[in-house]
Amino acid sequence: MAALTEQELHNLAMNIVGEQLVEEGYEFLGVNSKLKKDPQFVALKDKKLHFIIVRAVHYPDEPTEYDPVFMQTIKSHADKFKARTYYAGVGLGHGSDYSKPVIKDEPYGVVYNGLIEIK
Repeated sequence: MAALTEQELHNLAMNIVGEQLVEEGYEFLGVNSKLKKDPQFVALKDKKLHFIIVRAVHYPDEPTEYDPVFMQTIKSHADKFKARTYYAGVGLGHGSDYSKPVIKDEPYGVVYNGLIEIK
């Protein structure tokens, strides 16, 4: 059984966040699923523009922790468009042992606490 690649983990994290955004009424203007291409989602909600950065996070790293310098760079870019900036860290691990990698076609565990606004 093969562990998911970085791109597959990233896509899985994006699907998890994307589903939440749809449920919360966001309208996607742009979606970028390539690794290292940011932001992943450019979306409208309540006539306001939102830039959302998604990261797949591996155990033991904390999904809510992000690189503040990088996120301020994204926020500066978003500010030019009067957009709000969010970080969405999705912790992913194997279903039976979270410290093991996610294996294709096997259950997996998710730690996701929603969007974190960058102020």
